[in-house]
Amino acid sequence: MDWLTTVDHKKIGILYFLAGGFFFLAGGIEAILIRIQLMYPDQHIFVGGTFNQLLTMHGTTMIFFAAMPMLFGFMNAIVPLQIGARDVAFPFVNSLGFWLFFMGGLLLNISWFMGGAPDAGWTAYVPLSTDTYSGHGVDFYLMGLQIAGLGTLIGGINFLVTIINMRAPGLSFMRMPLFTWTSFITSALILFAFPAITVGLVELTFDRIFGGNFFEIGKGGNPVLWQHVFWIFGHPEVYILILPAFGIISEIVSTFSRKRLFGYSSMVFATILIGFLGFMVWAHHMFATGLGPVANSIFGIATMAIAVPTGVKIFNWLFTMWGGQIRFTTANLWAVGFIPTFVMGGVTGVMLAVPPADFQFTDSYFVVAHFHYVIVGGLILGVFGGLYYWWPKMFGRLLNEALGKWHFWLFFIGFHLTFFPQHFLGLMGMPRRVFTYLPGQDLDAGNLISSIGAFLMGIGTIVFLFNIIVSSMKPKDASSDPWDGRTLEWAIPSPAPEYNFKQTPLVRALDPLWKEKMSGNKEMTPAEPVGPIHMPSPSILPLFMSIGLFIAGLGFMYSKHDFAGDGVDVVSSFGDVLFNHYIVAIAGLVITFACMFLRSVFDDHGWHIEVDELEEKGVKG
Repeated sequence: MDWLTTVDHKKIGILYFLAGGFFFLAGGIEAILIRIQLMYPDQHIFVGGTFNQLLTMHGTTMIFFAAMPMLFGFMNAIVPLQIGARDVAFPFVNSLGFWLFFMGGLLLNISWFMGGAPDAGWTAYVPLSTDTYSGHGVDFYLMGLQIAGLGTLIGGINFLVTIINMRAPGLSFMRMPLFTWTSFITSALILFAFPAITVGLVELTFDRIFGGNFFEIGKGGNPVLWQHVFWIFGHPEVYILILPAFGIISEIVSTFSRKRLFGYSSMVFATILIGFLGFMVWAHHMFATGLGPVANSIFGIATMAIAVPTGVKIFNWLFTMWGGQIRFTTANLWAVGFIPTFVMGGVTGVMLAVPPADFQFTDSYFVVAHFHYVIVGGLILGVFGGLYYWWPKMFGRLLNEALGKWHFWLFFIGFHLTFFPQHFLGLMGMPRRVFTYLPGQDLDAGNLISSIGAFLMGIGTIVFLFNIIVSSMKPKDASSDPWDGRTLEWAIPSPAPEYNFKQTPLVRALDPLWKEKMSGNKEMTPAEPVGPIHMPSPSILPLFMSIGLFIAGLGFMYSKHDFAGDGVDVVSSFGDVLFNHYIVAIAGLVITFACMFLRSVFDDHGWHIEVDELEEKGVKG
């Protein structure tokens, strides 16, 4: 019950990691099944519609339900600690954001058991995703992403307000740690990007469920409109994913080089510029749709321009390490491995920014290789680095370094074995999203190596899970500052107590903890006297609000379709009145609005912690 009702940002961060980790494993299994089918030519294991479902669910799950929540896990667990806050600005809304995401992911994944998963690709291009060409699964995609997207949107707003309003005294914007900066820009991107995908999902929902005509050509709709709406969200989404990873790498490289981050100001402005330019390049995904030479040129140039601030970041990381006292801990191995890997993804990105070249690369495995070098070689390497770095702060235990290094090398080598050959498969003409290929076309070796690499990545992930189990069995023995850190989160005990800071710290410089260490102080200078601390009360309402929307989503879908695809109309099976009038959907919405009403009537005034009393009793958190 404690975990179901919690509004504590640290516990919500752990919930995000648990849910994101579960979906990461599900998406990874789907990827391995894809690679099993493509391991040899002309195989018939997962073919046709089954392969399309695996491919769609792998992409959708990894982007929306594995990568996003793990980044929100870091933002929840670390950002309030880095800015000296006791919680996020809106703890209740923070809990609601998690449960909405989780219910959206659950709704998407039960499609496997309710007539088939979505099968139109993770981008759901129309007309492939219209009623004519796709099954019932796309309805689960639409409803699941709308519910989860609502949770992500309110989470982004929450972190914007938290970072703007709740920084400790002295923590100006130009003293914020890079991870907090990247979380701030990411939250701003979420605020502007997610409404676009929400509009697109609502329009496609109207087309499929209510017979709308936004994308139906026969009714005057325009299928290219979906691509514009999707990619106006989709390209900023790439930076929503990668910017927090940039922040994680910046923290790790600085700590394990025992140096201040080189060119801090240029890193901040490069982050802002990447966020700004991210909204100006969406049509580079559409060079093959016939936009014309003027539009192609503008979007090609804008895409190349993003390489400049990204290059600034690469050189700043290298110069931070240059002359530093580098320690190759597991966390730092991930960070150092990230840099050349992400550069490779960036180089192929510049190649794809050239419209005539992109016309050749489009829909080939070259694009698959590029995308995974950016997202897996960038984001996932950063996530694993962050987990090894902040694990002691979240759980009070250090992960095993020897197992961590096995994990790194298995995953890192497996990653390059998987995706490096795919560049050449694409250049040799292998199209993406195909479930088989003919022998004797020089595609056999590349696909075999690629599949072997995928198995190595899977083994590496199993080693990581084993590491978690082994580490959880030892007592909580991590010190408050195991890495000789530089930022505020290392100034408090591990794991952090419920109230985070007994007294709000006074920040006197960039890298505030390092400044106090260099001044000979054993702890942060407080900015306030010891007093009672106000904490928000737990609540079950966010969970029930999310369940209400989950029920409403099912109701909308099944108001039109039959349950099993067996030709038996749900309306006739369950009574005309019940489903014809969307009773289930309305019931779900009533649950959600009732919870909102209860929240407004019985407003939560929180509770107080007397820190001195707790410490006398030996209670932490």
